[in-house]
Amino acid sequence: MSLFKRIVSKLTNQPEDDDKQSLEKLGDSLKNADLDYKFAQLFTHSGGFFNYCADEAEALQTLNQILKIEGVSSVFCCDKDLQNFLNVVKISHTPQLEVINDAAFITCEYLIAYDGRIMLSHNNILHYHSSRLPSKIVVMANVSQIVNNLNDAMGKIKRSGNIKNLTSISGNHSKLDTATHNNTKLFLLLLED
Repeated sequence: MSLFKRIVSKLTNQPEDDDKQSLEKLGDSLKNADLDYKFAQLFTHSGGFFNYCADEAEALQTLNQILKIEGVSSVFCCDKDLQNFLNVVKISHTPQLEVINDAAFITCEYLIAYDGRIMLSHNNILHYHSSRLPSKIVVMANVSQIVNNLNDAMGKIKRSGNIKNLTSISGNHSKLDTATHNNTKLFLLLLED
């Protein structure tokens, strides 16, 4: 980028570099890093909020803090195990997506280290399109769900079968960025297996 363009971008508060190019540069610089470190760096670079949790107690505490700080009052959560977390922190939740939901608490299929994206399926968000999810999304995943790239994830999905309606999301630069969801906040609680 030329010096003139850099000065103009600073004055107009526009990003100096295209986000995709900058993400690719970061990915290239991390090509020899551990998968969990690479994923965390690329996920946060794309606007996500990464939270490592050593155990479920720490995940519960982190979840409670997120819900309080974000002012969440009703959560879409279709996973029975995750609903238990919400019962402990005493937050209202529904198993189907409703207008009153101001957050979603979901699981995922895989975490893609190559670009910091989170792969979802019907197992995680039912029949809803990802763009219909609330503007605050909290995803709980395990370190063992981190895969190197999309090919690795697709290979595992093919072997496990019965997974449909795949999509992926990432921080602010995701497919969730629509006219109604331009302030999407994506939080990840990554649990040690």
